[in-house]
Amino acid sequence: MGRVVRRTGFAIILLLTVSALTFGAMNLLGDPLFNILGPAAADTTPAGVERIEAARAEYHLDDPLPVRYLRWLGDLVQGDLGVQFSSAGQPPVADLVVERLPRTAVLLVLAQLMATVIAIPWALLAAPRVDSWFDRLSTVSTFLVVALPNFALGVLLKYVFAIRLGWFPQTYTADAPLPDRFHQLLLPALTIALPAAAVYQRLLRDDLVSTLQEEFILMARSKGLSRARILFRHALRPSLFSFVTVFGLTTGALIGGSLVVENIFRIPGLGSAIVEAVVREDFPVVLAIVVVVASVFIVVNFVVDAVYAVIDPRIRR
Repeated sequence: MGRVVRRTGFAIILLLTVSALTFGAMNLLGDPLFNILGPAAADTTPAGVERIEAARAEYHLDDPLPVRYLRWLGDLVQGDLGVQFSSAGQPPVADLVVERLPRTAVLLVLAQLMATVIAIPWALLAAPRVDSWFDRLSTVSTFLVVALPNFALGVLLKYVFAIRLGWFPQTYTADAPLPDRFHQLLLPALTIALPAAAVYQRLLRDDLVSTLQEEFILMARSKGLSRARILFRHALRPSLFSFVTVFGLTTGALIGGSLVVENIFRIPGLGSAIVEAVVREDFPVVLAIVVVVASVFIVVNFVVDAVYAVIDPRIRR
């Protein structure tokens, strides 16, 4: 219980820190009036000045920065994410998040599943064959995939599998039937998954090589157990700590990678939304998405802690 309380307290402090830094940075980098009023924000006529002052009062832009942050934080606690800075009405930020979040969430879940499905068998095949041609080819392949930038990998996969072969659509259609939307996300998810799978494979392969030298593995071999039984029943579980740790930490990097991938494949998710919001200096949208992303990252790492206890029951004590 004490561990859970400490982790919860740390999560709250982390969220407050991230939101405060983002709030301060966004407010210091630009004037939202230009996005609310457009060219009228530079109008120096009496009517223009009156309109500017009315907008400042409506959005509380005349208040000191700490006061504005505390007001935003109070609204957030009540579930109010504010409204978008827009001259065409005031659409709620929550509507945008609710619309875009499922697409990004499905994309990231698919990417992590693909990365895991690729990495674990790959590591299990390479670890018992240290310095073999397969192991060396695996090492070179992982370095190539990790070194290739996300945007280059995305463009390459899109050109080969979507444009040349026609196996996947080139863009995402939000109003398509559910099976079609799932199919549209497979190639973007693979773009995110491949670099993650390469990292997972290297870590798990190295841990498996070390575990296979342990005495309990030698004992299992002396009993005549098959290689597959030794790998799956005895070596895999104690070798998963690094894999699970990096799985949790990589979540943040994958969310960052989705910013690029969503724009390459024209997916209207949180990644493309935050890029659009940063360009428009739409502070409420940026803040809401940052808080959502930080919350997801924290929840994933809570799950990782729970998985540690499953892998090694001694951690629960």
